[in-house]
Amino acid sequence: MTDIAILVGTESGNAQMVADALQEVLEEQGHEVTLFEEPDVEEIDFPNRDVVIISCSTHGDGELPDNIIPMCDALKEQKPDLSHIRYGVVALGDQTYHQTFCQAGKDVDAIFASCGAVRVGERFEVDACTQPLPDEDAREWAKEWLEQL
Repeated sequence: MTDIAILVGTESGNAQMVADALQEVLEEQGHEVTLFEEPDVEEIDFPNRDVVIISCSTHGDGELPDNIIPMCDALKEQKPDLSHIRYGVVALGDQTYHQTFCQAGKDVDAIFASCGAVRVGERFEVDACTQPLPDEDAREWAKEWLEQL
């Protein structure tokens, strides 16, 4: 099966909860999963990765969570060739903040795309107001996403 890296960007723990649920579903399907709670470019070893999922919340005025900023900054600065990577994004936000809804997930998506990575399927955007159980919704998304790999 596939070796999948899950990168977590979280402030309050919701994106971590979603990542844990994704890991469970993917492992149930027979995939090897590595969870990166403090994503670091060197530790992730992008040259030897084929599939990545990013679970990222948005906080403040559409900002990235502190724990994922160093990885994002490194990717923007180094611009590595990630054209061999297929990825998915689960972006968490709150629609009451219309202009910045899921902005951090959108930003990470754009960073991966700018490095040549190819997104599989649509970005899954989770609204805290209408989706009180984001981990359950993410489980369903993961099953559908796997079919597109």
